[in-house]
Amino acid sequence: TIAISICSSSSFHSPSSKESVDPFSLVADELSNIADKLRSMVVAEVPKLASAAEYFFKVGVEGKRFRPTVLLLMASALDVPIPVPAIDSELRITPSEVRARQQSIAEITEMIHVASLLHDDVLDDAETRRGIDSLNFVMGNKLAVLAGDFLLSRACVALASLKNTEVVSLLATVVGHLVTGETMQMTNNSKKKCSMDYYLQKTYYKTGSLISNSCKAIAILAGQTAEVSVLAYDYGRNLGLAFQLIDDVLDFVGSSASLGKGSLSDIRHGIVTAPILFAMEEFPQLRELVDRGFHENEDVDAALDYLGRSQGIQKTRDLAQEHATLAVNAIEALPKTDSENARISSVCDRGMCIFRG
Repeated sequence: TIAISICSSSSFHSPSSKESVDPFSLVADELSNIADKLRSMVVAEVPKLASAAEYFFKVGVEGKRFRPTVLLLMASALDVPIPVPAIDSELRITPSEVRARQQSIAEITEMIHVASLLHDDVLDDAETRRGIDSLNFVMGNKLAVLAGDFLLSRACVALASLKNTEVVSLLATVVGHLVTGETMQMTNNSKKKCSMDYYLQKTYYKTGSLISNSCKAIAILAGQTAEVSVLAYDYGRNLGLAFQLIDDVLDFVGSSASLGKGSLSDIRHGIVTAPILFAMEEFPQLRELVDRGFHENEDVDAALDYLGRSQGIQKTRDLAQEHATLAVNAIEALPKTDSENARISSVCDRGMCIFRG
């Protein structure tokens, strides 16, 4: 797992200090608690299902926990005084109770994310994930699908316990978006496969929706206004898009070890991503290779040659930077907080860091 800086710094910096800050360290204790909670939440009655469900929650293979970290930091960024009527005055929810509910969102989000990975690996016939054998490779497709379904069911139970219909609706919409995005990726329509707009919409559904709607849920549970909730959503949406754009770059320039999956994984599965779409603007000949689905090694090699002679990689990085800047703008527009840690862990004075993991 590696951290990729979209701008000039690979670590977070305080606007008032040159001292670098590890964003994960700011919520390390909560991340540890969430990891323990997740392991307890995915226990199943049938041993084989239990073993499958906990596969990516075991110590050492949890990934970078990027999403829970972002959500906990968003919760800190929104830890500001709000009018009493904004929170149910009858329930008198305490700050610690609000934080506990926000931690639940982080747990739910991670379960949904891992479930989507299990299902994606089945669809892609993947053999590795997070640097180890994928669950479908180890236990078979059927159990991998069932494990993903089980994680979604556990996420639903946790979501229902929050008793907030707006938040339930948001996360239920995310699950629909994940399915829609995966279906869009399967298209054989040449025009759609070669459309940047289509790619970005698919990317939002597959990656951006989960983090954006989860950030919005964090704001709602904090009792924030609709305006602030939209800012949280915008932050998550642009962060998610930037994250995926860099992931697309890494598929071409990263190593298998650093990615936790095979490099050139997308193109070898016939998946067209931003670098190829940008390269196609300079080399229309790529369209023919896209239409053939990159089934032959010669086509993959030819596409890589065109990509290497184009500005595809750089233009993808530039687009990621644009979305990172939009994310920074959204976070800077949030209500001021006394907690500087919350602000410096979401943005840095010269840009945004995107984590892949």
